[in-house]
Amino acid sequence: MKSFRTEIENPVVEKDIIELADKIAQYNNLQIDEEKFRSLRLARGVYGQRQQGVQMIRIKLPYGKVKSNQLHRIANVSDEYSTGKLHITTRQDIQIHYVDLNRTPELWAELEKDDVTLREACGNTVRNVTASETAGIDIDEPFDVSPYADAVFKFFLRNPFCQEMGRKFKVSFSASDADSGLSYMHDLGFIAKIENEIRGFKVLIAGGLGSQPRHADVLYEFLPSDKIIPTMEGILRVFDRYGERKSRGKARLKFLINDIGLEDFKDLVAAEQNAIEFKSVEIDVENYETTKPAQISQIPEVTISDKKQFEIWKSTNVIPQKQKGYVAIGVKVLLGNFYTDTARKLADLVSKYAASEIRFTLRQNLIIPFVKEELLEFFYSELTKLNFAEPGYNKAVDITACPGTDTCNLGIASSTGIAEKLEDVIKTEYPQLLANEDLVIKISGCMNACGQHNMAHIGFQGMSVRTPEKLVAPALQVLLGGGNLGNGKGIFADKIVKIPSKRGPEALRRILNDFEKNAHGSNFTEYYAAKGKKYFYDFLSDLQDATNLTQDDFIDWGNSETYVQEIGIGECAGVVIDLIATLFLESEEKIEKAKESHQNRVYSNAIYHAYSSLVNSAKAMLLSEDISTNSHANIIQQFDEVFISSDKIGLETTFSKLIYQIQEQKPTAVFSEKYIEDASYFLQKVREYRKLETSFLKENQ
Repeated sequence: MKSFRTEIENPVVEKDIIELADKIAQYNNLQIDEEKFRSLRLARGVYGQRQQGVQMIRIKLPYGKVKSNQLHRIANVSDEYSTGKLHITTRQDIQIHYVDLNRTPELWAELEKDDVTLREACGNTVRNVTASETAGIDIDEPFDVSPYADAVFKFFLRNPFCQEMGRKFKVSFSASDADSGLSYMHDLGFIAKIENEIRGFKVLIAGGLGSQPRHADVLYEFLPSDKIIPTMEGILRVFDRYGERKSRGKARLKFLINDIGLEDFKDLVAAEQNAIEFKSVEIDVENYETTKPAQISQIPEVTISDKKQFEIWKSTNVIPQKQKGYVAIGVKVLLGNFYTDTARKLADLVSKYAASEIRFTLRQNLIIPFVKEELLEFFYSELTKLNFAEPGYNKAVDITACPGTDTCNLGIASSTGIAEKLEDVIKTEYPQLLANEDLVIKISGCMNACGQHNMAHIGFQGMSVRTPEKLVAPALQVLLGGGNLGNGKGIFADKIVKIPSKRGPEALRRILNDFEKNAHGSNFTEYYAAKGKKYFYDFLSDLQDATNLTQDDFIDWGNSETYVQEIGIGECAGVVIDLIATLFLESEEKIEKAKESHQNRVYSNAIYHAYSSLVNSAKAMLLSEDISTNSHANIIQQFDEVFISSDKIGLETTFSKLIYQIQEQKPTAVFSEKYIEDASYFLQKVREYRKLETSFLKENQ
């Protein structure tokens, strides 16, 4: 721990890492229970893995941007603490696997030396803020959304009101109306717009995938850029207070808005405005660290042996850039996986010949911006040496897949194995589709949709199927017809049939053959809509038959042993189940954090820490009466009904009036001090009551 104190310059980060180390020690010494510990480590990017005794570490890279020095740092950390393998996620993060829990604070400390964080990469928090990978270079963008995504990331990182929500919260920024950030499937999506020479965004709210996908609603057709942070703060405060907490499956923002309606939700957000300190937050675009291309005095000479292959690569992997004389290069990364030796060489290449920067993409690839047009042959040659020059970037052959049963607790069937097979089918049997941008194929290992299968043109979801003899085989749900229509509109795919996994390639062949025969120039979305769901069911339905499975059907893709369905406990948005004593201790910690924030004159944070303490203490008391609750709002209401109205606990006012001062008062120093005193007083009162009750029960046993 001393090494953390001496090597980490940022005291806030240092404290974070030390806290994680302390909690790991407490967990190892059985001082805190597993559920409580899980919540804390998830919010620090430490995620339980399918394999026992090791962790997956998610590295948070806002809008996918990573500098050369940061990529070197990530590679070093992966070699030292993991296996040397890097995995790009569909949220532009990097994941590494097989990490010893006890070494995670040390790993985090190493990453922070180059300003790379794990904080809030998992858990019930604001997840990685994603954005169009072409932000800043997009020829169609009205302005660069990168500084705005960066500002949102920084403002909400460690912000107290979004640390322990009922579920995760996902945010995206799209550079243009093409909506490559996929705003319609996010909790909050921003699409860049300009009105009357003012920068702003079309704002969409409460989208999501999973087992019940929901298309986001339009919250604002245009919101000036200085309002995006205050608006998001209000939304998060309401989600934190009213969002479901008992049933994990119903705890996303989309369910809250379905229940209360968009207009009532807006009213609740408006009611939070007094509590919000900053009514306008100007994004400092001028001081945002813009990308600076390398100064290149001489173009290296190279000889391309296969000119035809080079031209194919150019046609599929080179992206026009709005900056004159430059292009971006799209690099297809198979299943998002690459190794640290490649990462280092890539970092050195872009440092010397591009702009010391790459962007990870939502389709698990990467792009290299600011490549001089004269350097294309050189880059092709260098990327070929790294096995990074495969054509088909973001085309039909470029399949997205989550890790599935390779490492994820929730994986039902292999997604990476079938993805490799399907890519091989397209490459070898349908080379004419290599450059087709209108075939988006995505695969998820379970219904949670980390591979975004239900917004693809052709999607596959890992499942299982039973034979009449009750034997279990890996299976795939085939989905068709999804797609991004642009400007905040999209279509979710229809479920067509469930088939044994080994029949996935045959299903794809039938779909592609029919598409080529009957699309007549239509794109896939139009073709699917014209034919209809029943049409596809009819020519795929025979693949469902589970009465004639062979031995091979019981072995999943990429495996050699007979399939066994093993589903663990999902952690990505785990709900914490706390003991009463633990909750009281947690309330104490929140009051200490409130006092610290108050002392530092960050009054809005101090007030929210105090609010969290009040809710926590009330929740502890309700649990002591065997009353479970599903939201902060219900905790507040039920505490009044159970303890105040019955005079079990005497306050000078109702608990509702005490706690909802947060809505009525502005975040001033005076109110902050009083509210912290109220939280301390309340904790004292409920502890005294609990002590008396416990003593009474012991005496009468």
